[in-house]
Amino acid sequence: MQYIYNVTANIDESIHKAWLQWIKEHIPQVLGTGKFEKATLSRVLVEEDMGGVTYSIQYRTYSREALDRFYKEDAPKFRAEALKLFADKMLAFRTELQIIDEYTVEFK
Repeated sequence: MQYIYNVTANIDESIHKAWLQWIKEHIPQVLGTGKFEKATLSRVLVEEDMGGVTYSIQYRTYSREALDRFYKEDAPKFRAEALKLFADKMLAFRTELQIIDEYTVEFK
């Protein structure tokens, strides 16, 4: 069974450029833990009342155990780094998704 660890982050306009540069370096570091097989960075196209720019980072993991090990071994360090760099200019929340089934369309 596979899981998606999703981080949704709303970024204040004043740090947007710096955050985007940082996240593109941060994602490979998270993948470097060996607990995820791939990641997708997406911009959320719905405008928030609070303003800013919202992104979703989806990390696909091999197993529940790998995700639990990430929480225990790696997540506190990564969260502390983001808080230190961006403090109150970034609001993030995390969700877990369990992949039930996947479908694709074959084009001929």
